[in-house]
Amino acid sequence: FITLFDMATLINLRKNFQCQTYYREDSAVFQKTKEQFGALSNMASGFPLRVNGIDIRTSEALYQACRFPRFPAIQGKIIGERSPMAAKMKGKPHLRYSRPDWDNVRVEIMYWCLQVKLAQNWSPFRGALLGTGDSKIVEQSRRDDFWGAKPMGNTRLVGANVLGHLLMKLRERIKSNPPSDFWHVDPLRIKDFLLYDEQIEKVHQFTDDNSSRLPGI
Repeated sequence: FITLFDMATLINLRKNFQCQTYYREDSAVFQKTKEQFGALSNMASGFPLRVNGIDIRTSEALYQACRFPRFPAIQGKIIGERSPMAAKMKGKPHLRYSRPDWDNVRVEIMYWCLQVKLAQNWSPFRGALLGTGDSKIVEQSRRDDFWGAKPMGNTRLVGANVLGHLLMKLRERIKSNPPSDFWHVDPLRIKDFLLYDEQIEKVHQFTDDNSSRLPGI
């Protein structure tokens, strides 16, 4: 769930896009999924999800699908892609059909997607988050200094690094709360939070009966 404090943090991140400087020596930096901290990336495979009974290969595909709640056909194209990058690209030609408040809700939606990834991949994703210790988590990106930070020389990265902040927020919650707090994720209280024309329901941790990985992952 998202507490009032968490929500205040998300709103602050959304409204106050400010670049910060991060130093590699005291940061857990990820870019490629096969690198040390690559599991933190939305592009990382091996973290399948299930929402409203629908199997979704990655948190990136889930996030992109949430952009088009009134267009289930577009959602289906995104979710049907095997590659997370292909899922992202599948929505590009349809950006004019994005939910009208996308820029206002995308940070909350991203945080919700990360919570779903944690709930349904508890051991590996928890391990990846805690494996960063107390370091600042930074997504390195050559182009995107909102979700990530751009490299400046060999030692620094500069950007808002919003995804990194969300991951650090989730890491701190893991450290201070019991595991059971993360095994269920409530839907966001926003308009048109839909998947295939159905309201998104509470997401539950995988059990022995539904924990099988998707084919090909």
